[in-house]
Amino acid sequence: MKSIGVIDLNKVSFKQRADRWISFSLLLLGATFFVAPAASAQLRAAVVKVDITPSDSQYLLGYQERKSTGVLDKIYHRIVAIDDGTTQFFIVSSDLCLYSPSEYDKVAARLQKQYGINPLNIWWSTTHTHSAPEVGVTGLYGIYMGDRIKHEVDAAYTAMVEQKLVDGILEARKNLVPARLGVGWGFSQANINRRAIDVNGKASLGLNPDGPVDRRIGLLRLDKEDGSPLVLIANYAMHGTVMSGANLDISGDAPGIVAEYVEKKIGAPVLYINGAAGNLAPIYSTYPNWRAGHLSQFRVLLGDKILEANAKIKSGIDNLKMVTGALTVETPRKPGMDWSADLAKYSVTRAGVNMVKLPVRFLKINEEIAIWSAPIELFCEVSNEVRNRSPFSYTFYFGYTNGWFGYMPTASEWPHGGYEVETVSPFTDAAAKDLTESVVGYLHGDMKTNPSPVKSKRKK
Repeated sequence: MKSIGVIDLNKVSFKQRADRWISFSLLLLGATFFVAPAASAQLRAAVVKVDITPSDSQYLLGYQERKSTGVLDKIYHRIVAIDDGTTQFFIVSSDLCLYSPSEYDKVAARLQKQYGINPLNIWWSTTHTHSAPEVGVTGLYGIYMGDRIKHEVDAAYTAMVEQKLVDGILEARKNLVPARLGVGWGFSQANINRRAIDVNGKASLGLNPDGPVDRRIGLLRLDKEDGSPLVLIANYAMHGTVMSGANLDISGDAPGIVAEYVEKKIGAPVLYINGAAGNLAPIYSTYPNWRAGHLSQFRVLLGDKILEANAKIKSGIDNLKMVTGALTVETPRKPGMDWSADLAKYSVTRAGVNMVKLPVRFLKINEEIAIWSAPIELFCEVSNEVRNRSPFSYTFYFGYTNGWFGYMPTASEWPHGGYEVETVSPFTDAAAKDLTESVVGYLHGDMKTNPSPVKSKRKK
């Protein structure tokens, strides 16, 4: 018998500050806390890789308005399905730059209505390559960068991307096989802080070797019963900007090149999941083409580091329980900023202050692994602090997930200004702390006080 889910939609608290309201709404949107089943179930998993490379010229998202003239390397949806005997969970990594949260809502609503899949159990991440086509409505990107979107987004390509995502999720659900889960850490110096600070204290896009970074690689590997790899999930924070706006070839950029390289080495698909890359660039960044940008070298700088870390994962969990949850963080919107009509549900006015309603998702696997995600370009200091303060041995942050609201810099970066602060953020300097404290509190609270009923069971 399947366990009974407990849903609490009424946990809402408000904290008053000097001249504004900050509220943290704990909305457990279908969050399920499981009662132990009579007999523990075997972990099952599947992976699907779907080609979403366009057959015609497309406008590319990121940098100035420009259309593709060719294909350097193909782009994909890579989809993992995980089944713990009670819940099926789907993780998607797409070789796209970004899309509006309303696009996620559209696809998730379709999957729920037609196939009964809880939106809480679908995470759709993008690798953030700047050499892939636009998808869906322009959202806040059109507010920030209207001069880059003077054309209509290709509805046919968007429909193809949506349909292939739905079909891929359904295929993965059909192909579930017994599996084991492994987890581990790696390290790579393929990224660098990109907030260059001048003598006047002002920031610009560049390279800052003294700035904060996150060079950890978080790994989740699913193996088949015979021990061969089924899929590897690699979580690393780095902009997909090896190539600049001068490049007109469709490409997965460094994330795509790395994923393809590691796939060939291990004989299984690789999901590249970007992290808190808001202030992190690849060490070779914004070059006019792949040769000038040493794109192939990222196979060594990051790909080989993923392989080294993967080789150290020696055991797998064949029995697990997943706990999912959601948190809405309300934090003030930047004064005077317009809002996109497709995101009306993500804004509210309290005491005369316009607030952003930022959705955050959580996944707990047994009592060892916690993953959280948000639809933003987060500065790495936030994810570093959350990881350091987390009660879980393995805490990963999945960025660019379920949409994109823009950048969230830390409070200390606001005096420096620059692109991420002044141009492409809907937030104020309070947002990073609001998010950090909410996430840490949730990990120590709801995630720990509702334990998974199954202890880690490992096979050597």
